[in-house]
Order: sequence, then structure tokens, then C-alpha cells
Amino acid sequence: MAVPKRKVSPSRRNMRRSHHALGANSFIEDKDSGELRRPHHVDLKTGMYKGRQVLTVKED
Repeated sequence: MAVPKRKVSPSRRNMRRSHHALGANSFIEDKDSGELRRPHHVDLKTGMYKGRQVLTVKED
């Protein structure tokens, strides 16, 4: 069984994880409603996706 020769230092461990951070969410302005929404996601206010109605919107 392989055993590490020396303990990995915290600095080296953190450098390895330097690109594990989460990026900020991107939002685009919807062409029809002007609301901000995530790209490639259903617009929950209108129920539209790629120009098609995919969800029925509940009335409050």
C-alpha cells in the first residue's frame, strides 16, 4: 500500500484546491418579459423555455 513520504503542507493543499471555488451565478435579461433569469433554465414566472410553454403558471 502506498504511503506518503511527508505530510502535505497546508499551503500546498490549498494551492491544489485553488480552482475549487464556486463562481458567481450568471443571469440574462429575458427577451419577452425583461426579467432576469438563469440561462438554459425555465422562466418560473411565465413557464416559458426556448419560446415554448412548458409549465402552467399558478395564479396567486
